[in-house]
Amino acid sequence: MTFDKLINYLKLDKQEFVFQFNSHPNYPSALAFSDTLNFMGVRNDAYELDKEYWDELPEEFIAIVENSFSLVKKAGEQYSVYSDKAKTLNKEELHKNSTDFVLLFEKDEKAESKSVTNFNPFIYAVLGIILIYSLLNHAWFEVTFNLLSIIGVYISLEIFNQKFGNTSAVIGSICGAGASAAQNVNSCNKIINQDKTSILGLKFSDFSLIYFIGISVLGLFLPSSAFVIKGFTLASLVAIGYSVYVQAFVEKTFCRVCLIIISILVAQIAISFFLFENLFFDSKVLLLSIILWLSSFSLILFLNNVLEQKETLQKSNAKNLRFKRNYDLFKRELTDNEKIEFSDNETFSLGNKDAKLHISIVSNPYCGFCKDAHKITEQLLEKYPNDISAQIRFNYTPERANDKFTNLISDFTHIYNNRPEKEFLNAVDTWFENKNEDKIREIAGTSSNQENLDPLIQMSNDNSNAGLNFTPVFIINGHQFPEKYDREDIWYFITDLIEDEDF
Repeated sequence: MTFDKLINYLKLDKQEFVFQFNSHPNYPSALAFSDTLNFMGVRNDAYELDKEYWDELPEEFIAIVENSFSLVKKAGEQYSVYSDKAKTLNKEELHKNSTDFVLLFEKDEKAESKSVTNFNPFIYAVLGIILIYSLLNHAWFEVTFNLLSIIGVYISLEIFNQKFGNTSAVIGSICGAGASAAQNVNSCNKIINQDKTSILGLKFSDFSLIYFIGISVLGLFLPSSAFVIKGFTLASLVAIGYSVYVQAFVEKTFCRVCLIIISILVAQIAISFFLFENLFFDSKVLLLSIILWLSSFSLILFLNNVLEQKETLQKSNAKNLRFKRNYDLFKRELTDNEKIEFSDNETFSLGNKDAKLHISIVSNPYCGFCKDAHKITEQLLEKYPNDISAQIRFNYTPERANDKFTNLISDFTHIYNNRPEKEFLNAVDTWFENKNEDKIREIAGTSSNQENLDPLIQMSNDNSNAGLNFTPVFIINGHQFPEKYDREDIWYFITDLIEDEDF
């Protein structure tokens, strides 16, 4: 199931989305899709809605069109549908090819986007340097030859990345253009993705990338490398013949991307054969070319193996996470812990006091591991302001606390009692970012400790009596967060916890 256009439109990290979707315990259901969107910061509600009511839907919604989750946008009497490709349908066609499932969504602009390492700018910079060097030092036909090599590297690299689930706008636009877009896309996928060639795990398209990398570097040494380049371009006739044979007689369909690469190879053969002059054999250039192609082959082979192993591990991890993210298992582990009753649920209480889901975080201001736990609590309160209440339960014992600790707790108490909840949360966040008592005193705006700390002392005694001496600890509706799960895993279950009427 593919939905590239939809993911791109929502500005989501495709690899992260696919991983979370595949690892959902209900994959590949509509529930899994909806939960994954929620997890990625796209709030949504799913409905089973008869087609007669679809005219009342917003301008944009998500539906299952032709067995694929698709973004549907009204455009007058027509509907633009985005999934793995874009297409336009009228109302009758949309209703005929869709189920009754619709999903209304709202993009959360505050959702934290995960940074992903992107090497494309570096690669484009290298290709740009090669082109600029050629423009400054070579004749027009040599520049043209090197430009074709750069285009070949770019297209081959897009094909290489597409093998590992990355969306290529370039390949999509080439294959998806024209009236018969669906047929063109299928032809490209059939030729590229179903390539049966395998030499040490490398496909035929991978050798295209190796070839163009080598020929791009050799092009920098023109005209000295002209003799060797001509030999390699003539040798590419074998690859051209094989590709045409596979497309015409084996698969019986033509791939636009493949035809573009073939056109580049033919153009380079023509340029090298008719325009390269003063051809002479140079053993040093030949040695350089051998080293160069061996290096290119080794690099692509290494990257291919690493990415294949990564993809295998991700698939295996996704399957394991389906088990781990099963809510029933999590709830059983959570409720197996004996319920803890606190006498004070008001001190440092945050969020909606009437919410049925209550989170307590047992913490210590000087605990190095508590920063991330407080950040999770703050984010939960921000994302679910009406569904969650929380309490920060600092462990504070006067007999063991020095003056700095006492002053800090007093300042927190003053801020909580005299400022809005948001300012208190900001003060706690500032503390864990800087660990600066003077900064908290400045926020509190007081110079003396006149706060009553008895509630904090009693709260700490409750923590101690419950055996909660180590921090941080999450407690959900009185049940300690299971040790078998990471604190960050709460994001997988928070919606289920909120909606669970039996919890």
